[in-house]
Amino acid sequence: MAEIIQRDGTWTFDGETLRLVPGHDKSVSLLRKTLGELTVPLGALAGIAFEQGKKSGRLRLRLRDGSDPLLHATGGKLTDSADPYQLIVEADRYGVAEYLVDEVRNALLIEQVPSTACSAYVLAGPSVPLSISAGDGTASFDGERVRLEWNWKTEDAKSAAGTRSIALDDIAAVDWQPAGGLENGHLRFTVRNAPTKAPPKYDPNAVELWGFKKDPLMALVAAAVTARLPHPSGATPPAVEPVAARTPAPAEVSGDDHDALLRRLRELGELHRAGILTDEEFSTAKQAVLKRM
Repeated sequence: MAEIIQRDGTWTFDGETLRLVPGHDKSVSLLRKTLGELTVPLGALAGIAFEQGKKSGRLRLRLRDGSDPLLHATGGKLTDSADPYQLIVEADRYGVAEYLVDEVRNALLIEQVPSTACSAYVLAGPSVPLSISAGDGTASFDGERVRLEWNWKTEDAKSAAGTRSIALDDIAAVDWQPAGGLENGHLRFTVRNAPTKAPPKYDPNAVELWGFKKDPLMALVAAAVTARLPHPSGATPPAVEPVAARTPAPAEVSGDDHDALLRRLRELGELHRAGILTDEEFSTAKQAVLKRM
């Protein structure tokens, strides 16, 4: 097992899944805290990287396209601080971060996980029921219907019709846009047989966002609904890919792999002697390598 504990959060890898737990530090984003713990199967990963800096570094996960409804719903528009697949690493734990990266990369190689796009969501998305208030309204989702309620800041033309209730079967698409510069953001639902070109300010199927603290949380509603819509691949497989499709049978360790594991043991010893790894971290890491041999 490989684990790194930081103020920004804790990442743990057991050889099959990565467990991502957001930290309690005040710098941790509200979106990550609200989303909570994530369990990412190895089959959802396309890669992992660690970027070093002078004062801190950053671990980044790269998921396979189509594996996560949150990433699909947000379309790369999440800020680094709100991205649950990034972790800030303090300088004295660079060695641990590099070890975690090596462990995940070795597992991806040994399990022969493909980097191609998924035909079904591997992650389930945010849990429901879910209710978020931001901008000019409140968006709630119970797994079957979206409910939009308006506040005193809503444009009269939109609020006049009252609370909006949309069945999941009537939703063709979800569009989440964060506010940026002088442009407001929105969470908009495209309803079948009822297209509209009205701006979010006047669209009864949209919540307008103005760039305040809770705005990013609307991405969770977008992701929860997206997870229950047809997958972007157009296929209709089960909600989670079959295990056989994600984790092929382990291959035997070749001579080259054996040499690589021996080199890893020597590297761990050097990190331990240099004080970068604690006794407990060294013991855990050493056992993980020995198991692979």
